[in-house]
Amino acid sequence: MDPRLCYQIAKCRIRSTGQVPLPVLNSIFASGVNRYLSCSWPRYCDDRKYPNPNRENLKDGARDGVPESQFRKKYDNPISRTFGVMRDDLYEYYHRKKALYNYVAGKYNDTHSEEKPQEVKTPEDTTHDNPYIKRKWPHTCDVLVIGGGAVGSSIAYHLKERALGGLSVVVVEQDSSYRKASTALSVGGIRQQFSLPENIELSLYGAQFLRHAPQLLAVEGADIPDMQFNPHGYLTLASEEGVEVLKENFETQLGVGAKVEFLTATKLKKRFPWISTEGIAAGVIGLENEGWFDPWSLLSCLKRKAISLGAEYVDGKVTSLGYKVIEDVVTEGIGNVSIKNMNTAEVSLPNGETRTINYAIVVVAAGAWSGDIGRLVGIGEGEGLMGVPIPVEPRKRYVYCIHAPDGPGLDCPLVIDPNGTYFRREGLGGLYLCGRSPAEENEPLVDDLEVNEEWFYTQVWPTIAKRAPAFENLKLQSSWAGFYDYNTFDQNGIIGLHPLFANMFIATGFSGHGIQQAPGVGRAIMECILRGEFSTINLERLGFERFLMKEPIYERNIMQCVT
Repeated sequence: MDPRLCYQIAKCRIRSTGQVPLPVLNSIFASGVNRYLSCSWPRYCDDRKYPNPNRENLKDGARDGVPESQFRKKYDNPISRTFGVMRDDLYEYYHRKKALYNYVAGKYNDTHSEEKPQEVKTPEDTTHDNPYIKRKWPHTCDVLVIGGGAVGSSIAYHLKERALGGLSVVVVEQDSSYRKASTALSVGGIRQQFSLPENIELSLYGAQFLRHAPQLLAVEGADIPDMQFNPHGYLTLASEEGVEVLKENFETQLGVGAKVEFLTATKLKKRFPWISTEGIAAGVIGLENEGWFDPWSLLSCLKRKAISLGAEYVDGKVTSLGYKVIEDVVTEGIGNVSIKNMNTAEVSLPNGETRTINYAIVVVAAGAWSGDIGRLVGIGEGEGLMGVPIPVEPRKRYVYCIHAPDGPGLDCPLVIDPNGTYFRREGLGGLYLCGRSPAEENEPLVDDLEVNEEWFYTQVWPTIAKRAPAFENLKLQSSWAGFYDYNTFDQNGIIGLHPLFANMFIATGFSGHGIQQAPGVGRAIMECILRGEFSTINLERLGFERFLMKEPIYERNIMQCVT
């Protein structure tokens, strides 16, 4: 039987006795459903997180002043076991409540006592001196991940999933609400229609990860992960000028393992009668592993799973990075250089306090603001090779939600016009998402996330109405804007170890397709850290060295505006 159902039955049964107040029962239930409902569920207030100075005075098995569980046993019947867990939780709740009252009373007595006050702990010692209220600050960790979006959370998940308790991971995220996060504001597209084999393989793994997310990201007692994957494919259209590039990309995609089909204009019209093939020579449709999904579900489930495996998330902004310099290191292809070994990070908290974290390895996964993180240690501001920046900056993109009562039906894929305009269906109520990236000279300012609706009426609507005449009758319902982590060098991701730092890894600059490649990037960084190399997909060409060598690798006919 589902443990959550057992827990709900137990909750209802205990409530029916009328002996436990409903708010107390709800509090117990809310905390209980997030733990394993068995005899082996982990202690959520153990000595490792909350050291108890009076541990030696407690009975064997007692937890921080709370008597050891009296009712939990290895019942064969799941209902009986669940009742035992509930009784333990209620018993422990009142003991914790008593401990909190004693703590408050003790503070009051200390304040009004004539005795010499005890030494006050500094913020560096703990976030609060009562373990029942807040956890300790993570002074040290093995891996510090800067950025808790989809890429950063995927890195944390893959590290903890593989290393478990053997590796401590801390993730610092400055926007814990994710209101401005690129992940949450993404359209959520996933495709294999790239020209670079590396990008194709990353997205193939991403699709596989999405399909297995209910198993991979499941957390005991929590809702089953649902990525809401719509496998309706991408339809990339090409004019006569671009059809040869489309064919070459198609052959590359087939060679790597993508399931795609090449369609002439005649076949396009037969397969999608609602589409206008004026000015279209051919198209490629994704048959499997392409479509769109809910990016928020992926992010929240990655984060939840990483936390359940032991990763810690910190709400704050990294404002300083410390390091030691190792002189005259011989490197392949670069010569004698000074290598920096990162070791500390200062984090500014929302309340204005500043804390320090010491670490062994740091991963820069700060999305559009990764270039700013690099400048904290002189990347892009020094001399020689240190003068080469992390070439990532925010670029604002608009997404428009329209209502078209006569629009394409359920067979509508995510359609990309030759000029980069895209549209796709959103749900079943006649809603569609659409947009278009501007040319370089028309890039909007990134001071805010305000939307330019005039861009829709002058650039987007004319194109989609020409490609699908049903869009001539539509209404703009809503819109939003988000930031790309735009790689100004070649618009492809940066993955791997920085060549001038002994322990700084980079995972950023995906220029619009980071959400779909986040699972593959997380796995790749995990491999670099734990194995010292890329062991599943060779991503060496996407390393930082290409900036030092001034050797860009471009996508051909890449559509940046749709992910």
